[in-house]
Amino acid sequence: MPTMANRIAGKLTAQLTPEHLKVIDESHQHYGHAGWREGGETHFRVEIVSAAFTGKSRLERHRLVNAALSEELAGGVHALAIAARAPSEA
Repeated sequence: MPTMANRIAGKLTAQLTPEHLKVIDESHQHYGHAGWREGGETHFRVEIVSAAFTGKSRLERHRLVNAALSEELAGGVHALAIAARAPSEA
């Protein structure tokens, strides 16, 4: 079974065709906080550069990422920090 980070990367790659993508599991930084559970894979940071974000607001970019990861957000991912940029902003 793939890790949650791999699932996140796979879905974002398939749906947003990023030029750059980094998925960071930050679960260890949230030990004992809300949403944390043994084994981690609950808190992530995503850095993504995609042409899909060109001309879109920050909110629209976050909505695209959240829509791509709707299953993961509903079933295990407690927190997702997003840095989404268009290629001209990278």
